[in-house]
Amino acid sequence: MESPDTFTQLSLQLDPATKSVSLPHSASHSTTSELEALNALHRSLIKDLEPPASNLGVPPPPMPVNPKRSAAIGKLREAGNASFKKGALDEAVRMYSVALDMAVQRPVWEASGLVREELSALYGNRAQARMGLRDWPGAAVDAECSVELKKVGNAKGWWRRGTCLREMGRLEEAAEWIREGKEFESAGPDRQGVIELEALEKDVLTRIEKARTTV
Repeated sequence: MESPDTFTQLSLQLDPATKSVSLPHSASHSTTSELEALNALHRSLIKDLEPPASNLGVPPPPMPVNPKRSAAIGKLREAGNASFKKGALDEAVRMYSVALDMAVQRPVWEASGLVREELSALYGNRAQARMGLRDWPGAAVDAECSVELKKVGNAKGWWRRGTCLREMGRLEEAAEWIREGKEFESAGPDRQGVIELEALEKDVLTRIEKARTTV
């Protein structure tokens, strides 16, 4: 057995097809075992790097948004709007919920801006329907989701949650929420929405003052 300090140069060969390392002549048992272990490690690493046959989890090449999914979501939203106009609020909530479930299942490689806009509108629609049912907690959550997805140009979302907080008696929280909404929307194009927020704020502040004077 050679000393650990002994260096022996070997004429190794690399197979261009398999990338396996070998010796052109016979070698000792220990050297052969080491080469076999090296080649086995190489094969396992290459195998891990190869994509699976089904390409699961691997996004396809860049492509436009799936038009069929967009059309289906649009139809569900229209059905929800029609139910809302007829006063069938429970059905409207159901339609918006199905549309939301479909929207959140969009592949991660689709345009995030479109997804956020789509989800914000659907959460806003469902919040309005739940407000009609006087489901203030549920509507408040939906309105907040709508705003988190789109803070500017969403005065209705700010107004909806502010109204829900007022109806639940959470006046201080409502006032703070409306104030924040006005800051965001003051830079947006919806002047009428800002006016509605100001009117809601005035009502909330009046209620806060009245509550303080009656204590």
